[in-house]
Amino acid sequence: MGQLLTQSRAVLRPVEPGSDATCAHCHDPVRFAARNKSRQVIANVYRDGRWVRVEHFHEECYGLARDPYGEPRA
Repeated sequence: MGQLLTQSRAVLRPVEPGSDATCAHCHDPVRFAARNKSRQVIANVYRDGRWVRVEHFHEECYGLARDPYGEPRA
């Protein structure tokens, strides 16, 4: 059985068609764009060892927010 993760963490993923997420930093929609292969940062947020929410960021906004959940993993 794998290790149970209970710390906030971020991953870098392509934006999928039909995505309806909102950026936690700028509050604009995270939209799919076929021409520019946009990417997003998705963060699982934990508080006191318990999962509380998922946050989405534009790739650029995550850096502007100073990587609040650590360096995003690929």
